[in-house]
Amino acid sequence: MRIDVVSIFPAFFDVLEVSLLGKARGNGILDVRIHDLRDATYDRHRTVDDTPYGGGAGMVMKADPWGQALDGIAADAAENPAIPDRPVFIFPSPAGARFTQATARELATAPHLVFGCGRYEGIDERVFDYAATLGDVRLISLGDYVLNGGEVAAMAMIEAIGRLIPGVVGNPESLVEESHEDGLLEYPSYTKPAVWRDREVPAILLSGNHGAIAAWRREQQVVRTRERRPDLLPE
Repeated sequence: MRIDVVSIFPAFFDVLEVSLLGKARGNGILDVRIHDLRDATYDRHRTVDDTPYGGGAGMVMKADPWGQALDGIAADAAENPAIPDRPVFIFPSPAGARFTQATARELATAPHLVFGCGRYEGIDERVFDYAATLGDVRLISLGDYVLNGGEVAAMAMIEAIGRLIPGVVGNPESLVEESHEDGLLEYPSYTKPAVWRDREVPAILLSGNHGAIAAWRREQQVVRTRERRPDLLPE
């Protein structure tokens, strides 16, 4: 998979050099390219924002730098026959559809993702319309709250998507029983010692009865989901 990220803070994504995603990049499983939006400007101040039409507080990111950046990415990708002509453009936005594990699984099948990280009061709306001529556009929100910019959201989505790509996580079975994979939260986990500070591991986990353990874990998933995320359970 190829992932392009456009941001005015490219150093934010240095963290992609570490952990499993960094190893995946080193092994050629992930091709991640970070682009500074200011490199797509032409004035000496490298301006990427301006006052909003209609008035109002804050600044809006200008359309032209985004157009130049997206054109450059699309042209470069077009030279690689392994990449389809239409990438998926993802713009983190509190006005977008909510990101879920199902979204991550869907996007993990795409050969080419482009993340556009907005700042200030957002990106000129025409950028999304133009991007739709180059690929598929998705405005996606991590949740019902507002961040200072799209970088944190993009990083979270890249990690959630990237770890689902075959070869990124060493043991693929570890992805099966995680929270949200079957609509429930994950069951509690324990490791040695069996007693720690007077707190004991549930006896069922020490029984060796794998059928009973599986049933207990499923029950714990339902209990935990009912307590913490009742909205995930059918009414």
